[in-house]
Amino acid sequence: MQTVKNIISKWNSISLVKRIICGLIIGIILGLVVPQASGISILGDLFVGALRGIAPVLVFFLVMSSLCHMGKGQKTNMKVIVILYMAGNILAAACAVAASYIFPITLTFTENTDTSDVAPPSGVTEVLTNLLMNLVDNPVNAIVQANYIGILFWAIIFGVALKGAGEGTKNALEHISDAVSIAVQWVISCAPFGIMGLIFTTISEQGLSVLLGYGRLILVLVGTMAAVVFIVNPIIVFLFIRKNPFKLIFTCLKESFITAFFTRSSAANIPVNMKLCERLGLDEDTYSISIPLGATVNMAGAAITISTMALAAANTLDIHVSVGSALIMCVLAAASAAGASGVAGGSLLLIPLACSLFGIPNDISMQVVGVGFIIGVIQDSCETGVNSSTDVLYTAIADFRDRRIHPEHYANKPFDPEIKIL
Repeated sequence: MQTVKNIISKWNSISLVKRIICGLIIGIILGLVVPQASGISILGDLFVGALRGIAPVLVFFLVMSSLCHMGKGQKTNMKVIVILYMAGNILAAACAVAASYIFPITLTFTENTDTSDVAPPSGVTEVLTNLLMNLVDNPVNAIVQANYIGILFWAIIFGVALKGAGEGTKNALEHISDAVSIAVQWVISCAPFGIMGLIFTTISEQGLSVLLGYGRLILVLVGTMAAVVFIVNPIIVFLFIRKNPFKLIFTCLKESFITAFFTRSSAANIPVNMKLCERLGLDEDTYSISIPLGATVNMAGAAITISTMALAAANTLDIHVSVGSALIMCVLAAASAAGASGVAGGSLLLIPLACSLFGIPNDISMQVVGVGFIIGVIQDSCETGVNSSTDVLYTAIADFRDRRIHPEHYANKPFDPEIKIL
């Protein structure tokens, strides 16, 4: 038993990123050498399943516990964070439009793409209606179905209602929240094995040959996401904290992007982002709400996908898109992206909304969705990595901005993000 404990202790002493890289390399090798060993895939399924299973419970108790302990007049940075989320979506969509004008893309539709079981929303009204109905979903059902809008809504309601509860009740909630957090840490420590299984599945079943015919489209999508990450976001960070932005950005990429890339689920990456916010020394009362909220509405990568794919469809059909129409699409893509599901491929079903602006018929737009599924092995992974890592990034810069402007409120947490990030 002592030997097992020593092995586990030694394993946990190694940086999680290094362990994940090892799992990634082993998964690639196994996928190329023994692709028929399908049993390895279950490691990825178990890891993602465990994250998706524990994340709703974690969000519910963290938000509820945080709010019931929050004193009157206690300050959070949620207003700034929500503005950043929405502005980030719009800027990302604008970058996608610019990239599509500079590098116009046309698509080759395939008759073999099966989208018969896919039902896209009929319009923006339906998207907003679905969001509102998710808001008032049964709280137990919201947790079971991982409906984060509903989870957030009821956690806020219960948290505010429990502000007047006794200290015993509040402490019990805090202890439950701590216990769930510990369970999450145990799950995250298994990330290297899970990612090994996920990358093995990708290499053994799909490989990269299926992507060769869509290389230009992938380059435009990934290039636009890279421009947002390495150009747009650094400008935003610098404007807010007036410090070197790249240490914070690379920290978020290293700690959050990698796991989100392989799980392909913003919702599943919530526990990872919570842990990163804790390591950065951010305000728990803020990030316990902003991170799960960001997994639902902060969808810069999704806005890029929706805009790029819609404009590619327009180019393919030789439809001229004016600057005015493109700007309207930016706003629509940003709003639609905020309604995208926090699971793999959630943004693709919103492509027909943007296509409808240009009069593209539904049967054609559904073929565009089919193309999205074909390239999803790279597109959706990069998109989710961008979405999830910026959840932490925007939460962090809102916190650091407030410390810079109001240092008197942070006697125990001085403004020094250089030290925090290192």
